[in-house]
Amino acid sequence: MTNSQKKLEQAESYLKENQYTQAISLLREIHEACPEEESALLMLAWAYYDSGDIARALDCFHNLFEIELKRKVFTGFAYDELVRIYKQEKKYYDLVKICEKAVAAQDQDKYLLAELGNAYLQAGRAQEACAVYEKMIKMEEDDAELYCLWGQALFAAGLVAESEDAYARCVQIEPEQESHYYFKLATLFQQARKDNEAVRVIKKCIAINQDNPLYHCFYGDCLISLGRIEEACGVYSQAVQCGGGTGAAVYYNRLGNSLMKAGYFAEAAEYFRKALDKESNEIYYNGLISACRAMGKENEAQKIIHELGKIKKV
Repeated sequence: MTNSQKKLEQAESYLKENQYTQAISLLREIHEACPEEESALLMLAWAYYDSGDIARALDCFHNLFEIELKRKVFTGFAYDELVRIYKQEKKYYDLVKICEKAVAAQDQDKYLLAELGNAYLQAGRAQEACAVYEKMIKMEEDDAELYCLWGQALFAAGLVAESEDAYARCVQIEPEQESHYYFKLATLFQQARKDNEAVRVIKKCIAINQDNPLYHCFYGDCLISLGRIEEACGVYSQAVQCGGGTGAAVYYNRLGNSLMKAGYFAEAAEYFRKALDKESNEIYYNGLISACRAMGKENEAQKIIHELGKIKKV
């Protein structure tokens, strides 16, 4: 065993014991003596990362990434870590830069192109994301998931009609997944607060698959946003029926939370109570307590808190 290998083993031992200062010192010594020793640089990157020094960890991963770019076969390990960290840290400018650099070196790699498209979307650069997905579609015209990604980017770019066309193309390619793709489109409308459009599309999903309780819950949420509370509660009852009563408490709790968000506190309290009638759960009690307090009924809230306390003691 070489001296370098012995030091690596010692550094690994330090890391296992969370002795980051000693491990980093030893790994830096190895790296300075043998800059080409990738295993030491990788271990140093993790040592910095685990010790909380993200900036130095990123420097190490960048050095490894530059090595990866020079190879004919792109392994991408350092690239994957950089992408993960930049997403985690919400550093979308840096995320775009690293993805652009990878694609510049491997411009036909669909995985790298997809990551670049996603990076552009997260950075608010929807038009550029569209261009990336359009390039990918030219490479593989019958990939429904690519049209799905393109539809998302088009929607973000404000090209709503074109986005809907893209999702229609998904359905043409995979007709058995029709409701799945239209639900994605309905979700985009809901997130954009275009609730009437979301209702229009989710009705398609229900027509295709009326036994999916999630579709009924989503429909109900949209109706609540439109102020159509009685209709929404009726739609949620359909979700309960779809499950044959199984999961009823979960659906009532979701309805209660949706009503709370929209400011319908009395109605929310009613459905938290319905959830509790089906199943005793601390989450449902807390929802009911919040609803009572939102209505200014602190005495009632305290009674429920007392009731919950007794249950916890059992």
